[in-house]
Amino acid sequence: MKIAYALTLGALVAGSAAGVALQSPATAQSAVPEPQNAPARMPHIRAMQNGTPFSFADLAEQLQPAVVNISVKQRVPVAQRGAPQSLQDLFRQFQEPQGGDEDAKPTTREATALGSGFIIDPSGYIVTDNHVIAASGKGGNVNTITVTLTDHREFVARVIGRDTLADLALLKIEGNNLPYVTFGDSTKTRVGDWALAIGNPFGLGGTVTAGIVSALKRNIQSGQYDRYIQTDASINQGNSGGPLFDIQGNVIGINTIILSPTGGNIGLGFATPAEVAKPIIDQLRGGGKVRRGYLGVAIRPVTDDIADALSLPKNRGEIIEDVTAGGPGARAGIKRGDVVVRVAGVDVTPDSTLSYIVANQKIGGSIPIEMIREGKRLTVNATLGERPSEAVLAAANGGTPDDETDPATTQTTPGQKAARASLGITLQPLTVESRQQLRLPDTVVGVVVAAVNPESDAATKGISRGDVILSIGQVPTPTPDAAAAAVEAARKAGRKTVLMLVQHRGGPPIFAGVALMEPAAAK
Repeated sequence: MKIAYALTLGALVAGSAAGVALQSPATAQSAVPEPQNAPARMPHIRAMQNGTPFSFADLAEQLQPAVVNISVKQRVPVAQRGAPQSLQDLFRQFQEPQGGDEDAKPTTREATALGSGFIIDPSGYIVTDNHVIAASGKGGNVNTITVTLTDHREFVARVIGRDTLADLALLKIEGNNLPYVTFGDSTKTRVGDWALAIGNPFGLGGTVTAGIVSALKRNIQSGQYDRYIQTDASINQGNSGGPLFDIQGNVIGINTIILSPTGGNIGLGFATPAEVAKPIIDQLRGGGKVRRGYLGVAIRPVTDDIADALSLPKNRGEIIEDVTAGGPGARAGIKRGDVVVRVAGVDVTPDSTLSYIVANQKIGGSIPIEMIREGKRLTVNATLGERPSEAVLAAANGGTPDDETDPATTQTTPGQKAARASLGITLQPLTVESRQQLRLPDTVVGVVVAAVNPESDAATKGISRGDVILSIGQVPTPTPDAAAAAVEAARKAGRKTVLMLVQHRGGPPIFAGVALMEPAAAK
């Protein structure tokens, strides 16, 4: 099963996709006279029996005029395509042209990407997904965003603002008395409610599909703010940015992602809920950037293994893997290894993550943070800052290159033997030479993984040669003997799993719950 993040349909201007011929959109506003369209009102469903509509026709008729097709014409580089390195790279791969003439001098070609959107104001403000228009804007490319209404009028749109974290964008076209729809209250949406999706799948134009709300607050590990509405209404490539309506005609979500083994619809569609989207769109419309609360910590969900290692309830809390020096979290006294269980009176769970809760708190406000540290519950108060830009955060978290190094030595101590027998990993001291080879600063203190038993749980958890073990059971491990002592303490306490803080090569430290091996398994 795979996540098809890019629901935008990309194709060459003169090409085709999925057997559907695509035409180049106009780049100027059409001269077709603009009719006086009344704004879309709350529709009434045709006769119902036992809560089930006989037809969605009245609803679709009133909503469709406010849903638009979006095409982005751009100059894209003609280069050999490699594996996508990020979510944005994956989006671009759906938009880049195929093939190319290696002997031709031009290094770019014109391509068109298609998606959906919806008008939220009669003056022409349009909401869509950021990845629909991700390639437009700066960078030297000649880009045009064309919006097509159901009556075939075309407008050139400009970008008012975008938010990459929530994958949202706000566009503007120049029009008067345009049909529009409004956001509803998605917090009142229930599993089993009817849901209507309208969009531009495969460039076919306005298409209406119906289903139900399958789940709420769905976390599919696609980003920091996963909180999707899941629906079985058919959603396909090109539906990105289109609205998901309730049966009253309110926008309860923005279609963004599908889960599919083939990239086509199998009834697992995900929409950004209105409760998340509307505040962001309001900020973009206000002419400013999106501002979010910021704690300055790196976190990881408390998995079953980590919960077992710390004797904590499952699916509750997130563990602190790193704390930004001088940040709000550090000033509040939060430390690496703390498990945050409640923030601002809200329990931290897979449905309500720490990132989501903090992002929606008032910048400069003080919030209580309840944590578990070494088995004891405590509360600190943190004054939140403003989340820096993604460029600043990326620069701060940059890793080191993954060069070929050999940190192993020929020395073998009792502690090294014990670690190999209990964890399936061979540990070596962090020497001056291995520190240089691994490009580690002097502030990193731990033991180096020289080898990993492929049958061990450590290997399953991604621990590999060249990683540095910083602590075991929240006890620092500056030497292999210290690591062995921490493992032995866990065994005596009756634990079958130990919590390890691991600094992977080229990345930040992360926590992992690693099962202890039986002596026979280590042979």
